[in-house]
Amino acid sequence: MTTEIYLDGNATSAVLPAAIAAATHVMGELYGNPSSTHATGLKAKALLDSVRARARRILGVGEGRLMFNSGATEGIQTAVLSALCALRERREAGEAIGALLLYGATEHKAVPESLAHWNRLLGLNLELRKLPVDVNGRHDLDVLRALAPACALVCTMAANNETGAISDLAGIEAVLNGTGSGAYWLVDCVQALGKLKLDLAATRIDYAPFSGHKLCAPKGIGMLYVRAGAPFTCLIMGGGQEAGQRSGTENMAGIAALGAVLAALEDGRSFCSHEQLTAFRARLVASLQLAFPGIVFNMPLAGSLPTTLNFSVPGFASKELLDLFDAARVRVSSGSACSAAKAAPSYVLEAMQVPQWRSSSAIRMSFGPLADEALIAAACQRIERCGLALRSSCLIPSELAPSPHDGLIQLGVDGACTWLLTDTASRSCVVIDALAPLTDRVAAYVRCQGYTLAAVLHTSLPDDEAGAARLALLAALDVTPAGCDAFGWPGAALVLGEQTLRRDGLIYLLGRQGAAPRFAFIGALRPEQVDSALVGADTLLCPAHDEHSRICSTLRVSQPDTAVNERGMHLDGPGLQQFLQAYPDALLVDVREPYEHAAGELASFGGRPALSVPLSRLAGYLGEWLQGVPLPLVFFCRSGNRSTKAASCLRRLGYAQAWHVTGGMALGEAMLGTLPLAA
Repeated sequence: MTTEIYLDGNATSAVLPAAIAAATHVMGELYGNPSSTHATGLKAKALLDSVRARARRILGVGEGRLMFNSGATEGIQTAVLSALCALRERREAGEAIGALLLYGATEHKAVPESLAHWNRLLGLNLELRKLPVDVNGRHDLDVLRALAPACALVCTMAANNETGAISDLAGIEAVLNGTGSGAYWLVDCVQALGKLKLDLAATRIDYAPFSGHKLCAPKGIGMLYVRAGAPFTCLIMGGGQEAGQRSGTENMAGIAALGAVLAALEDGRSFCSHEQLTAFRARLVASLQLAFPGIVFNMPLAGSLPTTLNFSVPGFASKELLDLFDAARVRVSSGSACSAAKAAPSYVLEAMQVPQWRSSSAIRMSFGPLADEALIAAACQRIERCGLALRSSCLIPSELAPSPHDGLIQLGVDGACTWLLTDTASRSCVVIDALAPLTDRVAAYVRCQGYTLAAVLHTSLPDDEAGAARLALLAALDVTPAGCDAFGWPGAALVLGEQTLRRDGLIYLLGRQGAAPRFAFIGALRPEQVDSALVGADTLLCPAHDEHSRICSTLRVSQPDTAVNERGMHLDGPGLQQFLQAYPDALLVDVREPYEHAAGELASFGGRPALSVPLSRLAGYLGEWLQGVPLPLVFFCRSGNRSTKAASCLRRLGYAQAWHVTGGMALGEAMLGTLPLAA
C-alpha cells in the first residue's frame, strides 16, 4: 500500500496542475518585476492586472479594494489594524465608539490573537468578547442583537475550518443593520472560496481575507478585500506596491498560480459541483458508519460544507484514530492544522457544547473540489479497512478470529492507567483499575479473545466513578462477582497460566511461585513507598497514574522521577544512517499498535525488518531486555512521540543502549532510501 489518500483539504490542498504550470511559466519566462517600465516588466504587470480583474469578478468586489498578500493571516492583521486605527482616530476626535471587539467563539485563532495584539499596541483597551454559537455552530443572533449597539468591530467567519459549519451571514447582516450598529465587520472567507457563492460588494462586509493554498494554489499567496469606503491602514510600508496598499515586490509565481485556480473556477470544468461533492461526502459517511460502530458526527451535515466531516468514535482518542488512519495512508487531522499539535480538546466543539469526550477525540476529514471518483472510492476502501483492523485487533465487537495475545497490556486515559493481564493457555484475564471510558474497548477485547474475566481489581478503595466503571465492565461481560471485597479481590490468589497474582496490602504481585514478582501493580504509591521486602530490585512497578509516560519503574532505579539522560538518544536521518552502519546488529523496534499494522503494513523500516513491540505492551518486554545481553535498540513509530517514550523508559531503567528515530517513519524512511540493508 503506497498511494496516499489525502483527506485534510481544510488544512491545505494539493496544487492544481494548471497552477503549477502557470507558476513555472512565470518563473521561467515572465520573471519581470511588474513595477518595471520596460517590456519584460510590463508583461508581468499585464498578468498581475488580469488575475486581479478575474478575482474581482469572482468575488463581486465592485468598487472595493482587492490586494494580493501572503495569505489570510496577513489579511486578518491588516483588516484588524485598519479598523482599530480608524476607531482610535474617531475616539481621539471626540466621537463615541463601541466598547466591544466581538468575535465568534469558533473563529480561527488568528482573529482573537490579532484583536488582542493590536488592541494592546494601539492603546485602545477595548473589551474582547466571544459571540457564542449554538449546537450547530451558528452564531447566536439573539446575543448579537443585544450586543451589536455596543460593538466597535464584529468578526465572524463564512464557514468553519474544523466543522464546515456555514455561517448565516445574511442573518448577521440583518441584525447589524436592524440595530443601527456602526461596527466594522470582518468576515474570514478562507474556507468559502470555491465552495460558497460570494458577492461581497452586495453586503456590508468591510474586510474579507482569503488564502490561496486552501483552494489548490500554492502557500504564500492570498487576497484581502476591503469594502469601498471602509478605513484602511497599510500593514507593510515600503516601495508602494499594490497601489500603495501592500509594499513588497509581488509574488508573481503565486499570483499566476492563483490566477489559474480562479480561471478554473470561472470555466466550471475543473472543480466538482456542489451536488457531486455532497454525493462524495455521503459515500464517506456510509463507509465511516460501516467501519466504526457508534460513530458520532459532531456537525449536522445539512448545515455544513459538503467537503468537511467532523466525527468522534466512542472509546478512541483522536491520537489513536490518527495513528490508525495514517497507517492506512489516509491523511486526516484532529482539528485545525494550526493547533492540532497541542493536546487539548477542540475549542470549536466546546463552543458548540459538544460533550468533552467528543471534543477531545474528534477527527476532521476534509477534501477539496478537485476530488474525483477514484479518490473517493479508494478512500472508502481504506476507511473500511481501518474498521477491519480494529475488529481483527479485538478493539471493537467482531466475529473475526483473533490473534491470541499472552501478557500485559497498558491502556490509558488522561494520565490514568488500566492494566489488562491476559493468559492464552487458560483463556483468562484480570483487569486492574478499570476506567469508565475504556469499558467498551476492554469488553470488546475480552469477548473477542474468548477470555474468562477472572476479576476486576482496584489498587485503592474505589470512589463512585471507579466503582461504577468496575460494575459497568462486569455487566458488559455478563459477569456476576461473588465473594469479592470492596477492591474486587476474591480472597484467594488468582492463577494465570504459570503465574500467580496475589495481593499484599494495596499492591498486587504477579509472578511465578517461589520467585520474586515480575510485576507489582502499585496504584497511587510512589516507587520509594513500596516495601522492598515484597518485591525484587528488578520487579517492574506498574502505576495507576502515568501522567509523564514513564510506563514502569523499579526499586533499582534510585531516583525514578529525575530526568532521563537523553544525550545522543535522538537519531535524525543522517544520524540514523551513521548509527546503523556503525551498529549493524542493532534491533529496530516498531512500537506502533497491532491495528496499525493491520490497517497498513507489517513492521519494517526503510526495507529493514523490525520487531513489533506495541507501546501498550512494552512492559511485558522490559524484563527480557533489562536482564538479557545488552543489544542496541532503535525504537520508531509514526511520528516519533511513542518511540521517545519507549527509549526514555529503557534509559530510565538503566538500559543505556536505547535510541529512537526523531520525526518517525516518514523522516527515517526518506533518509534510509539509499542505505543498504543489513545482511
